[in-house]
Amino acid sequence: MTTKFKFLKILILGILLSAPAIYAQDEKDLENDSATVNEDLGTVTDSFQENFFEALKQKGIENYELALDALTLAKRAANGDVENIAVVDFERGKNLAALKRYEEAELSFQDVLKTQPANLDVQVALYDVYFEMRDYDKAIPLVKNLIKQDEDYKEDLVNLYNRTKQYDLALTLLDELDETWGESVYRNALRRNIYKVTGNTEGAITNLEEKIDKNPEKEQDYLNLIFLYSEQGDTEKAFTTAKELLKNQPKSELVHFALYKFYLEEGNTEAALNSMNIVFDATEIPKESKYKVLADFINFVNENPQYETNLEKVVTSFTDDNSGQVYESLGQYYASKGKKEVALSFYEKGAALDTDNYSLLKNTLLLQIDLQKYDEAITLSEEALGTFPAQAMLYLLNGVANNRLGNSDTAIESLESGLDFLLDDPRVERDFYDQLRIAYEAKGEPNKAASFKVKAAQIKLDN
Repeated sequence: MTTKFKFLKILILGILLSAPAIYAQDEKDLENDSATVNEDLGTVTDSFQENFFEALKQKGIENYELALDALTLAKRAANGDVENIAVVDFERGKNLAALKRYEEAELSFQDVLKTQPANLDVQVALYDVYFEMRDYDKAIPLVKNLIKQDEDYKEDLVNLYNRTKQYDLALTLLDELDETWGESVYRNALRRNIYKVTGNTEGAITNLEEKIDKNPEKEQDYLNLIFLYSEQGDTEKAFTTAKELLKNQPKSELVHFALYKFYLEEGNTEAALNSMNIVFDATEIPKESKYKVLADFINFVNENPQYETNLEKVVTSFTDDNSGQVYESLGQYYASKGKKEVALSFYEKGAALDTDNYSLLKNTLLLQIDLQKYDEAITLSEEALGTFPAQAMLYLLNGVANNRLGNSDTAIESLESGLDFLLDDPRVERDFYDQLRIAYEAKGEPNKAASFKVKAAQIKLDN
């Protein structure tokens, strides 16, 4: 599926990662583009061709203003040729959009559509402009027209209905898409959000109950109904609906995402553990959802340590997971139980996978120092500072590890650098001064050591 709303986040990420080159083309690409455009042009003057291809070149290196100047000259040289003027206006609209001059871009694209109303490329470009302008009312009729050529745009239309608060139309189209394309996590999330926004929970419940009566085999209707009952705080009805779904569809995996909590609440531990295991092994349940279940499972085991062996079995189902979140949760659990070596093994696996997780990095470093793994702590803290260069705690932990290994000069350099990033945290500030005292004592500079001892003593800590 290639709808705008589907790929928008990926597009934004691409812009952030490759902004300097997003419109860049090498000479071969530019020649190919020029040849393609040239095929679409009628008989043109040398002046038109020269200015038009100059515009393409300037756009290719992101000189949009210069491209617009060249297009103005090309349009003048077109001598009223309708087709060539349309080509120029299309290019003009694209350059204006790149400059975020959306109102002008809209007018350019509309000028093209006056003579070429069926031009899909122009319609898509105009849709992009309306989206950037957040003019969703104008986008709706355009998307309806695009749907005639590509039904993937129906999902865009759902989003536009949602954004313009036409919730009934959005829900109707969501049902139609589910019937045609099958269920989707994205559309289910959108449907639930509409239920929340409208506050029409009772109406939504009635609608779902009627749909289940007509077609009791449709799994998603049960899941939506379970969600709505849970939102209302009617746990009993939600639980009953979940058990009804399991009875009708005993192979359902998704139902166990709801069932395990109900089982835990009624004290049916074995059934809860069975549902959790099904969730962990399920192929159709997203990893993010499994992480939530894992967190609940860890809390349960924390209160019921006799089930710790079950947790160890669950760990194996996440051995190939590439998210630091899982290992962080497991590390926190084992650290709380005093099993520091086991906790550190999970923390280190997580830190290697999730280098942007500051809390995970900090906890890993603290445990490395606690377990006297100073070389590892130095390496990890230096790597972490590459990602978080303004975190004073990382400089402190690097300084502590270097002090423990007798690297006084390196410790001092790190600690003095970290002082520049200290915020209003007296306890951490005192730790900095204590470590600087230790480093200067090791270097045999008692006067400097004494000065930092005084600074540390002057800091008053609240109880």
